[in-house]
Amino acid sequence: MKTTIISILSFLFVSFIFAQEDVDYPIMSFEKTTIDYGKVNAESSGRRYFKFTNTGNAPLIIQKVKGSCGCVVLNYPKKPIMPNEKGEIEIVYNVLKTGRISRTVTVTANTKKPIKTLKIKGKVVKLQKNKQ
Repeated sequence: MKTTIISILSFLFVSFIFAQEDVDYPIMSFEKTTIDYGKVNAESSGRRYFKFTNTGNAPLIIQKVKGSCGCVVLNYPKKPIMPNEKGEIEIVYNVLKTGRISRTVTVTANTKKPIKTLKIKGKVVKLQKNKQ
């Protein structure tokens, strides 16, 4: 009898623990997690967007967005993004300096895994002048 009661209590305890994992979380589903500038001319627009949808069941709150260097300017939604709503993180890379682009953008939000790393890559080349 004791064994049966202990087995039932153990089963209920384990069921309770696993049921707690079903807490509603927002889910930040990105269209792309890497932006590839390709070859971009110096002095052209470095503005790009990471677009996402909250595919979870709770409001998404972005707490912080940080670039891996000072050459990336970021703008992101400050208000909660409700389930099934879309949002975007605007990045502006300083394309005045030529060379390879390889940077990360770290997003901190109230998702189950609170940190998401996005990437930007490409190459800034000198502006080609027409020879005549």
